[in-house]
Amino acid sequence: MSLYLDNAATSWPKPPGVIQAMVRFMEDIGANPGRAGHRRAIEAGRIVNAAREVLAEFFGAKDPLRVVFGSNGTEALNLAICGLLNPGDHVITSSVEHNSVMRPLRALGGVTVDVVQCAPDGTLDPQDVERAIRPETRLIILNHASNVMGTVLPVAEVGGIARRHDLLFLLDSAAGAGTLPINMETDAIDLLAFTGHKSLLGPMGTGGLVLGDRVDVRRMQPIKRGGTGSLSEKEIQPEFVPDIFESGTLNVGGLAGLEAGVRWIMERGLSSLREGTRSIVQKFIDGLCSIPAVTVYGTRDAARQSSAISFNILGKPCSEVGLRLDEEFGICCRVGLHCSPAAHRTIGTFPEGAVRFAPSHFTTEEEVGAALKAVERLAQE
Repeated sequence: MSLYLDNAATSWPKPPGVIQAMVRFMEDIGANPGRAGHRRAIEAGRIVNAAREVLAEFFGAKDPLRVVFGSNGTEALNLAICGLLNPGDHVITSSVEHNSVMRPLRALGGVTVDVVQCAPDGTLDPQDVERAIRPETRLIILNHASNVMGTVLPVAEVGGIARRHDLLFLLDSAAGAGTLPINMETDAIDLLAFTGHKSLLGPMGTGGLVLGDRVDVRRMQPIKRGGTGSLSEKEIQPEFVPDIFESGTLNVGGLAGLEAGVRWIMERGLSSLREGTRSIVQKFIDGLCSIPAVTVYGTRDAARQSSAISFNILGKPCSEVGLRLDEEFGICCRVGLHCSPAAHRTIGTFPEGAVRFAPSHFTTEEEVGAALKAVERLAQE
């Protein structure tokens, strides 16, 4: 038996309906949507459209056709960043971003980047973002919550700032979607990048970018071009969504599973699920904080963070702690820098990193107790 606390890397287990939907596609349909007119291709197209519709509803987007599917959140962020920005543009982001944001930004020639410093607990003052705006600023990028210590960033406040200054606002929702409430309209989000395999409870290989109506697709370049199943008589890329950004065959089996995962969340209510997860996260925080020699990072307030909890044990490398939690207690978690060196510099754990526990909607109080006992035992040595 093992205790899985690595849901910030990918969620497990999945709701049974996710697996059933994927098996149904593989066994009964198996065709390529938009590439033929036979009944199986049409049914595959219905699956893709159903996934677009449920994700648009879940994120509060007006037009399901502006849900662009890709292989993961990183691809979606690359599409938004590389597709929108040009030499001379200025971008504002925070000091707790994942490398899926920082690496494409650093690779863009001629684009300047301001990284607004967060507090050591990961919190961000929205006014610092507004003060960083320049005449050439085009885009503000934030993650919904840090994937390291879970601190939630002020999404709606920054979205409002972007609207007042007529800027575009891109949200990396990888560490929040499916755990934290989100609405593109009320939070003033113009582009929302999501991954399917984390708290949305879908399989790996799914994700996408949702475009708000302030995004002019004529000013946004695709990062891949090719077959779309539309306008096949032409050798130039279609100019309409979603085809302009969706070349190549989609992961239809994965999208069937993703739709089922999001529907599972919607049927139970995100608010209700959030309340249960928040209780579990607070028990983890309180329990870890009560153990001498353990340092917990972030706000230490479950109401202000996602389900990621990072900590260290004084005098013990996080890599050793993670290895022993796995080998001696059967606890699966993640250690190190979590692909977010900037976040670790912000909280003072670079370059060593930290141990990260990430429970899910399925984590029980008994499992919290078992994990805390294991940490306490290691801390007492």
